[in-house]
Amino acid sequence: MRRLSLVFLIFLIPVPIFAQDDLLNLLNENSPKEINFTTATFKSTRIMNGHSIQKMPPGQLDVRISHRFGKINSGPYEFFGLDQSNVHLSLEYGIFNWLMAGVGRGTYEKTFDGFAKFTILRQSSGAKVMPVSVSVLSSVALKSIKWADQSRTNYFSSRLSYVGQLLIARKISQSFSIQLTPSYVHRNLVATELDPNDLYAMGAGGRMKLSKRISLNAEYYYLVNPKTYMSQQVYNPLSVGVDIETG
Repeated sequence: MRRLSLVFLIFLIPVPIFAQDDLLNLLNENSPKEINFTTATFKSTRIMNGHSIQKMPPGQLDVRISHRFGKINSGPYEFFGLDQSNVHLSLEYGIFNWLMAGVGRGTYEKTFDGFAKFTILRQSSGAKVMPVSVSVLSSVALKSIKWADQSRTNYFSSRLSYVGQLLIARKISQSFSIQLTPSYVHRNLVATELDPNDLYAMGAGGRMKLSKRISLNAEYYYLVNPKTYMSQQVYNPLSVGVDIETG
């Protein structure tokens, strides 16, 4: 009788354990999941020349000094393009998590510019799955160079040009990110009647992490407008560079 009671007790012991496991699983299913937002899709607010999906954190200021050099094949007289360099100085500030703005001035045609970048969607997983991050960039530029023809009537509005971009990015893995950038440019005044006031382009860029502090970046813009209807030779810009993180 004592042996029978022991066997009966052994069969009874697992019952509350299984019931407890089922209760924990039920609680885990009913508990709210967290939204995990993707961070550091790119390491900078730029991929190469164009903007990336990244923004400055709120309250932080970025002082940028950019150089764009001339042609390498210009020879030693132009010091292989260094004498033809254009410099751009800008101040860029993070206002909110979803908004940053900046102002700048470049030596090319003595241009002042300003922009704002807004977040629309953020890539996330968990309780809310969003496969991509999406931002909108709006920019305006003002040329302050003296008019070539002072005798004609020149308007202030003729100095202005505008840029609108949709930034669509996805961080595929910890080492690889891509971005598509449909772009629109409007120029109030163009050089000749052959040149269109409106330009359309599709940009694509990516970042591949090679090591903990080194990454390879690339960027390409395809101009949709027919190049035969332009007074100057136009190229689709391709940029390749290496980022070295020192901080």
